[in-house]
Amino acid sequence: MIRNYWMYILAAAILATGCGNERSAKNEDKVTVYPVFHPRQKDTVLNIPYVADIQAYKNVEVHARIEGMLEKIYIKEGQVVHKGQLLFKINDSELQIERTKADAAYKSAMADARVAQVEVERVQILVDKKIITKTELDLAKAKYRAMMAKADVALADKSAVEKRISYTHIASPFDGIVDRIPLKEGSLLASNSLLTTISDIHSVFAYFNISENEFFKIRSHGDTQEVLSISLILPDGSTYPHHGKLESAESEIDASTGNIAYKAKFENPEKILRHGASGRLLITRPMKQAMLMPQKAVFEIQDKNYVFVVDDKGTVRQRSIAVAQRVADYYLIKGGLDTKDKVVLEGIQSLREGQVIKTRQSQL
Repeated sequence: MIRNYWMYILAAAILATGCGNERSAKNEDKVTVYPVFHPRQKDTVLNIPYVADIQAYKNVEVHARIEGMLEKIYIKEGQVVHKGQLLFKINDSELQIERTKADAAYKSAMADARVAQVEVERVQILVDKKIITKTELDLAKAKYRAMMAKADVALADKSAVEKRISYTHIASPFDGIVDRIPLKEGSLLASNSLLTTISDIHSVFAYFNISENEFFKIRSHGDTQEVLSISLILPDGSTYPHHGKLESAESEIDASTGNIAYKAKFENPEKILRHGASGRLLITRPMKQAMLMPQKAVFEIQDKNYVFVVDDKGTVRQRSIAVAQRVADYYLIKGGLDTKDKVVLEGIQSLREGQVIKTRQSQL
């Protein structure tokens, strides 16, 4: 019995030792190995995205310049029109009556002026014959000038009426596409009533904002020197078939945002793009000796950016870095790191300053 008892004790000890070794092996298997990498500097090409607001080359509201009834609409919404094409006609019957009266007043004034002119010629003969004094001639000339002044006023009144009549014929100011027509034939128009909008979309501008720092960087190298191409991504995810051309910015920097608006011009021969549309610009620029850092390796504390750097002993140290800009899923680094540094790529949420970790080399 005693012999069997000690055999049971020995077996239990061996079993316990085996379980402990197994648990120890499992614990070693659970040790986290963090991927790390060395930052690299190299010449690369970056596609920098911007949100864009698309506007027509020309977009003009067409307003009525006089009051009256909208007599005729010659166009339809969405129609392509040409410069000088008649769009609307406002009833001008009352203006025609005013023109008749103004014309009659002008002719009457001219007739009075002609009478005064004849009188001047008659008095001139009498003065030459020394029948009457020169004072009578001066008086006749003054009356003639007064009649001519009245004729000029009557002519101006007539021209003003004719000008108002011309406003009843509303033509397109340029080639373009007709927008919505809010009023219908027979509508009573007030002065400055909106009739429609004409958009010239043979080419369009895509406006976007850049930071003040980026603006001065572009200006220091020339507006287009650093730009390889400009692509437009449409709302459905497709790429617009024509590349854009970078053009000048606005004259002022927005004090509240620190941004300034730039624009890219796109030709629009197929009339795909319309005024008021939106899209996303991808501006391709070359970057010399750029250091890109994956966003997942960077964390932020009080508006400052940091990474975890591992020394030769595996100790984690927090390092402040200077970020130039965000590019897709990367940060463009302008300071704080060297190519010899070993940066933790993933799992930074669980790390603490001074922690000793195991690492494995990762390739970006």
